[in-house]
Amino acid sequence: MSLEVDEYDMSDSAPTHEDTLLGCEDCISPAEAFAIVADETRLNILEALWESPDRPVPFSELRRRVGVDDSARFNYHLGKLRGQFVRKTDDGYDFRHAGEKVVRAVLAGTFNEDPVLPAFPAPGTCVDCDGALEATYADEKLTIACADCGRVHAHEEFPPGGIDGRSPEALLGAFDQRVRHLHCLAADGVCPECGGTTETVLTPESDLYDLDVVVSHRCGQCAYEAVSPVGLVLLDETTVLGFLSSRNTDFCATHFWRFPWVVGNEALTVVDTDPWRLRVRVEDGDEALVVELDETLTCVDSYTERVEQVA
Repeated sequence: MSLEVDEYDMSDSAPTHEDTLLGCEDCISPAEAFAIVADETRLNILEALWESPDRPVPFSELRRRVGVDDSARFNYHLGKLRGQFVRKTDDGYDFRHAGEKVVRAVLAGTFNEDPVLPAFPAPGTCVDCDGALEATYADEKLTIACADCGRVHAHEEFPPGGIDGRSPEALLGAFDQRVRHLHCLAADGVCPECGGTTETVLTPESDLYDLDVVVSHRCGQCAYEAVSPVGLVLLDETTVLGFLSSRNTDFCATHFWRFPWVVGNEALTVVDTDPWRLRVRVEDGDEALVVELDETLTCVDSYTERVEQVA
């Protein structure tokens, strides 16, 4: 009979506030972190914590949930997780943030899924040729492009786990909302991946989008980068929201790639490049809102004008 060994006398090695600011001596390298969670038993421990209805979870209950008979062996693997992925309290064991991230990555399919979806219809028409749009999914990215001319209207990461149980319509709706949220967060200076600081810069046209200038949000900590049309930044601009709301446009229910001023080149005018000065024309019916942006993509001026109707 094995002894119930529950006391791993080392204290948790989570970084303190001072460690975070000045450099953490107890922190482990990324290679060591991946090596720790690569073990199947340790992943099972994290999944058991995730599935537990109440946390913290006592040692004996956690071991029962994982299904390891040898208490010493279980304690060894649990000890490897402590400090970075799991913390011990007076009532048992609970997650640290890194432990939750590992489980969420598994549930999202990041580590163990690589689905491919053939082309299926997407709502809207091409801003260039008025052709039909279609969506495809591969390499964990969803792309919306014109079926006729191939022009890309959207191309963003989407976790494989988000595909499960969704109809094509629901998938595109989730994709729309996710892109809006992540890009608004990055534009506000917060990295969607690590919480680090993002820098927003304007750059000449990329290989992906057929535009004169694109926006790049890049994190200085984890190198996360999101590239998008300039118009995508205006999805969170109060002046634009007010204009569309006053005209009863169902802004939130319309996929972002269906707005020509978001993905089209005709709505964008480069006024200057040193420093950058841009003008975006948001047309809605017989009226247009013209928004001027500086190099930080801050709205510095706006005005409305009538749209000339073609006979």
